[in-house]
Amino acid sequence: MPVRLKLILAYDGAPFAGWQSQPNRNGVQDHVEAALARIAGEPVRVHGAGRTDAGVHALAQCAHAEVAPRRHTAGKWAAALNGVLPPTIRVLRASFAGSSFHARFSAKGKRYRYRIWNAEVLPPSELGRAWHVRRPLDLTAMQAAAKHLVGRHDFAPFAANRGSPVEDTVRLLSHARVARAGRLITIELEADGFLYKMVRLIVGSLAQVGAGTVGPQEIRDRLRDPQLSFGSNRNAAPASGLFLIRVRY
Repeated sequence: MPVRLKLILAYDGAPFAGWQSQPNRNGVQDHVEAALARIAGEPVRVHGAGRTDAGVHALAQCAHAEVAPRRHTAGKWAAALNGVLPPTIRVLRASFAGSSFHARFSAKGKRYRYRIWNAEVLPPSELGRAWHVRRPLDLTAMQAAAKHLVGRHDFAPFAANRGSPVEDTVRLLSHARVARAGRLITIELEADGFLYKMVRLIVGSLAQVGAGTVGPQEIRDRLRDPQLSFGSNRNAAPASGLFLIRVRY
């Protein structure tokens, strides 16, 4: 019987069409499957903890695959994969998991970090790693707005349409933190699940609060009445500032 190999992966999302396999074979999943197939000598299916969109990065994406029983140690699988994967994808850790473990369905929550560079000039080292916002942002207002997000809410106002309706748009958001270190503002969100573009739409709204174009209470109002129309006030932050930093099991 095959064994279940659990992988913790980091990747730079800029060159890829997101995590999920794509017809052009440029999803991160495609590259990991191709690397596994090269080592195993046969096709190998990879299951990820969740999708990340094109341009979104990961510091600790989790995935699993079925591989030949004890053909290699977990450490040798990691080393072999890093030997054939693009340098923009790295296996940080590998281990063998029980047959009941599933990278997606066993996950209890995910944490994302969003980075905003709030200054007139964006350093070249931050290009593709942060959203460049020149207008000064009021950190206190953003923090006040973020407090309204914590709890179990219908986050439909902070979700985009992926092409098929989502039956349940209620999520439990357990952590929302906005902090500043010099010119860098970081926003961390943890929930039991995230809707399509939910983090980017939340960040876009918090940035509007920070810029003074909407008040913190609008975040509260959107959550209290998801049927309200907010028209052009919806603003998704760019993908390049977003990092998946943890999957909780």
